[in-house]
Amino acid sequence: MTDVVIGVDSSTQSCTVELRDVESGRLIATGRAAHPVTHPPVSEQATDDWWQALVSAVRSATAQCDARVVGMSVGAQCHGLVATDASGAVLRPAKLWNDTTSGSQADALVQRYGAPWWSREVGIVPSAAITITKLMWLRDNEPEVFDRVRHLAVPHDWLTERLTGRRVTDRSDASGTGYFSADTGRWRTDILDDAIGPRDWAGMLPEVLGPDVAAGRLSAQAASELGIDQGVLVGAGGGDQHLAAQGIGLQEGDIAYSLGTSGVVFATTPHPVRDPDGGIDGVANVTGGYLPLVCTLNATKVTDTMATLLGVDLGELNRLALAAPVDGRRPVLAAYLDGERSPRLPSSRGMLAGLTTATTREELALAAFEGVALGLVRGERLLAQNGLPVTGRTILIGGGARSDAYRQVIADLTGRPVHTVDAPEGTARGAAIQAAAVVRGESVAAVTGHWRPEVTTTTSPRADRTDVWERYERVAALQADGQVF
Repeated sequence: MTDVVIGVDSSTQSCTVELRDVESGRLIATGRAAHPVTHPPVSEQATDDWWQALVSAVRSATAQCDARVVGMSVGAQCHGLVATDASGAVLRPAKLWNDTTSGSQADALVQRYGAPWWSREVGIVPSAAITITKLMWLRDNEPEVFDRVRHLAVPHDWLTERLTGRRVTDRSDASGTGYFSADTGRWRTDILDDAIGPRDWAGMLPEVLGPDVAAGRLSAQAASELGIDQGVLVGAGGGDQHLAAQGIGLQEGDIAYSLGTSGVVFATTPHPVRDPDGGIDGVANVTGGYLPLVCTLNATKVTDTMATLLGVDLGELNRLALAAPVDGRRPVLAAYLDGERSPRLPSSRGMLAGLTTATTREELALAAFEGVALGLVRGERLLAQNGLPVTGRTILIGGGARSDAYRQVIADLTGRPVHTVDAPEGTARGAAIQAAAVVRGESVAAVTGHWRPEVTTTTSPRADRTDVWERYERVAALQADGQVF
């Protein structure tokens, strides 16, 4: 019987698990279950839906093989607010990262302290995505619920507690809340006291574990529901992109593009990154360093929407986009369909410019892919401007990385080859790496090196798309100051 670890990716859309051999990292089985669909600006999910999806995914995967589970770890969507009472009961559905209803609270926090202050103190400037703004929204809009809150968590914390009974978190996810300093390794309860109001915040927050420390062992109840042995060792877990960085073997100098519901551009570095303008989230990684990133709210759902509007499937949309001429007459899309996080425009909408009576379906398809990619390449340029070297590989991950059109457009816009690697589920793979590390008594960094995946595709630049930048920036500028069209 093979000893395996379970890596969990509890994302916005679904829960995916991978079973991997604890020694070699070989993929043994996978399982997946959907989460309820959300539609910003209000984006909320019941935490029990996450748990039921995890149970379903684990049971599906373990039914495919004869294996003994010896470890597991959870990566999950970041920033979401899980508020529980003294008994641990969840008080309301969790507000997710892409819920933009706390935009006014984010603005108030930035105006009160200034973006440079936030960047210096916690590495991240509040936007509607960040946990502290959701907590402030709860205080302002549901005071009776706020008064009953006794514990705070983000999604991976809550799932880890459900597995082990321990209220713990890690640096990576804690650093995305807006009230944790990764530099000092401590919760900033002083910020919560001043911004939200005096409370016993220290007693409400989980313990922050080190990168190579186990959270505990699987409880009897959790083991029974999951259908695996009690006592399985559980890792500290982490944020989704943070564990994805381990799953793809990201090294210093590499740049990663994550193409999922959201779009994320990130790099890894041993040094903190502070962007006083707030465009970069200077969050921690899961190995003791940092994972500066730029996150957009609108990625593959933009191309999903265009496919629906054109009445085609994603394969045909991909074909149409690759067939479009790359010339200066094509339309350009500022792809802010559901508000935007970077740039900070929570109330914005998408804008398509340059239409003529000669505009083709192919050009509309291309505009969708380019609109998403332009927003992400803008993020890469911001990282480079803040001292992050882009000297290594460009790696695409997420569902959008399977698209020839996304790969080609990003290669053309960056002027560099882009790669995919044998880690189609980067977060789940990274979580499995963390689980294997705690089982084997090694560091997460060491196991990441042992399990670094092979390159599966390389797409070289083929066309000059520099002409689209100026037009994109003009269209995007029309959304400045929160204008809504």
